[in-house]
Amino acid sequence: MEIMASVGSDMYSLAEKLFPICRSITGEGVRQSLRILQEYIPLEIHEVPSGTPVFDWTVPPEWNIRDAWIKGPNGETIVDFKCNNLHILQYSIPIHQVFELEDLKKHLFTLPDQPDLIPYRTSYYQQNWGFCLAHHELQRLSEGSYEVYIDASLEEGSLTYGELYLPGESTQEVLLSAHICHPSLANDNLSGISLLTFLAQCMLGQKNRYSYRFLFIPGTIGSITWLALNEPKVQNIQHGLVASLLGDAGGFTYKRSRRGDAEIDKVAEYVLKHSGHPYQVFDFFPYGYDERQFCSPGFNLPIGNLTRSPFGGYPEYHTSGDNLQLIQAQYLNDSFDIYHQIIKILEHNNYYKNLNPKCEPQLGKRGLYDAIGGDSDQKKLQMAMLWILNFSDGNYSLLDISERAELPFYLILKMSKVLIEYELIA
Repeated sequence: MEIMASVGSDMYSLAEKLFPICRSITGEGVRQSLRILQEYIPLEIHEVPSGTPVFDWTVPPEWNIRDAWIKGPNGETIVDFKCNNLHILQYSIPIHQVFELEDLKKHLFTLPDQPDLIPYRTSYYQQNWGFCLAHHELQRLSEGSYEVYIDASLEEGSLTYGELYLPGESTQEVLLSAHICHPSLANDNLSGISLLTFLAQCMLGQKNRYSYRFLFIPGTIGSITWLALNEPKVQNIQHGLVASLLGDAGGFTYKRSRRGDAEIDKVAEYVLKHSGHPYQVFDFFPYGYDERQFCSPGFNLPIGNLTRSPFGGYPEYHTSGDNLQLIQAQYLNDSFDIYHQIIKILEHNNYYKNLNPKCEPQLGKRGLYDAIGGDSDQKKLQMAMLWILNFSDGNYSLLDISERAELPFYLILKMSKVLIEYELIA
């Protein structure tokens, strides 16, 4: 799998294309977004009917919005959904009514500490209506009558998600997931959607050890729905990552799986440690993104969450400040590279057994020193051979050996291939 030189700018362009669309946990916005992704990868689109029981949850009615506004006492438009889709409280019920300012304020949401920004708010599971606006706009409102109009529908429909399965040499899977339910928020989560789209595109037609499953799902209810409808497939999942918040300037953040010591945890931490980027690692905690569903005790899947700035960890989070100016192609490219390296190590992180375990095999008579004679890392490669031979007892992976030997993974991998060729490990 080769990294495309322009992947960062290509990811940004996709984010630009998706940015204007009003997405939610259901509805045409999700379908429109998935159809755009189909222009890049052969995504399969699934529809799960409203009312479908999924464990302790139920797939909700489908919500679609066409228009929404507030007009002031003089007939001027105070808030207009068509100017910014964050203006609407997600899952607002339809309404057309006149309110006095005092009553209207009960349905207005602002950020007093960030008075220039529009907040992102939802009311998925409790019927309500509302608008979000900048706090300074709220302060300008005068007493009087305000006409409120929301042209929306809540009716039987479906929950929509996208899935791409790339079969590998093994039925064992790597699961990669991004939430697709947010409206015009660039980092959260057009960055994750774009990254997984181009990662999948890069892997198409490649020969892989693992099978790969890419999910583009609405947050929380999407992962719950997928797990409920695909329980037989869950046993194949060996590693996984939830991709989000990958386009901003923050250092990288890895949240371990619930297991804490899964292979994906070790690989992600290793890649970050040697990436040259600032990073931090957290133990699992039961809130955040869809990793909390995948890691619920009934599944306990080895799935971590890899972001740049952490969940809720930047001022623009869930506000209109999370726009296309916040993310940059350079940061998207760096994030793609980290994910690519993790996949590469997962693909090659095998366990081997020494076929000549009683004392060291004589390397000289096999010509093994000649095999690395001209390499600038000759001494390191010799040490790599000895480390691999000593720890290849079926209990240590190549990454385990790399970390214990304090030698780069690529050196350990390189020498493992030599030792396989010389029939010293298998």
